[in-house]
Amino acid sequence: MILPIYGYGEPVLRKVCEEITPEYPNLKETIANMYDTMYHAHGVGLAAPQVGLAIRLFVIDTEPFSDSDDISKEEAALMKDFKKTFINAKIIKEEGDIWGFNEGCLSIPDVREDVFRHDTITIEYFDEDFNKKTEVYDGLIARVIQHEYDHIEGILFTDHLSMLKKKLIGKKLQNIMDGKARPDYKMKYVNKKGR
Repeated sequence: MILPIYGYGEPVLRKVCEEITPEYPNLKETIANMYDTMYHAHGVGLAAPQVGLAIRLFVIDTEPFSDSDDISKEEAALMKDFKKTFINAKIIKEEGDIWGFNEGCLSIPDVREDVFRHDTITIEYFDEDFNKKTEVYDGLIARVIQHEYDHIEGILFTDHLSMLKKKLIGKKLQNIMDGKARPDYKMKYVNKKGR
């Protein structure tokens, strides 16, 4: 089922999310709905707060990035098959070079800005069957994970921008809160009822 995506300004996007247990109600269905919602909105990642749930859960499928001319054939091959569910994730370590990449977010439509992040991460999480994993990722996959991980910590990519950049996009952010953004997917806006 396709769920509405919560837009910038919705309080749930600012919550540090709660861990869940395997008994979390309708977990498999929630995960399936999140993938459906992400694919419908042409995203590569979606975190639970973006669909109104303050829980430590996000899903990623980087396949759309595998067509990019800006990445190596090796990285493209990795991205083509990278589809994972992360439950109760904790980034243990961020290291390596800090590099910029133009990020966007389904909760902040029509806003894209360069964000600087570490190249390599070590992350501990549970998969959808509650198997515990500790893995190391780098490059674009690490970046997508960092972006979604920020969501479960109540952080948005715009928080990484300079004060000047934030000022420059202020009107766009206000328009999202007021329900004036019109992406081709269903959204829930903080200052507007409906759509």
